[in-house]
Amino acid sequence: MIYIGNTLMGIGLFFFTLATMALFRFPDNISRAHGTSKCDTLGLILIFLGLIFRNGIQAVDYKLIFILLFFWFTGPTSIHIMSKTFILKEGNKLNENI
Repeated sequence: MIYIGNTLMGIGLFFFTLATMALFRFPDNISRAHGTSKCDTLGLILIFLGLIFRNGIQAVDYKLIFILLFFWFTGPTSIHIMSKTFILKEGNKLNENI
C-alpha cells in the first residue's frame, strides 16, 4: 500500500508541476486559469488518494475525503467565476493577445 501511495503522490506532484508550467506558458488569463485549475484539481486528488493509501484507512482519511470533495466542487467553480468576470470586463480585447 505504501508503494501505491507514493506512486499516486508522485503523479500528483507531476500534475502540480504541469500546472506551474501552464501558468507561465499560456498566453492569456483564461488559458492560464484553465490549465492551472484542471491540473491542480487532478494533482490534489492524486496526492490525497496517495495519502489515504499510504496511511491505510483511518479516521483522518474521512476528513481528507471531505476536504477533497470540497476542493473538487469549489476549485473549478471559482475559476469559472473568475474567467467569466475577465470575459465580461475585457470583452473584445481577448483575441488581441493571441
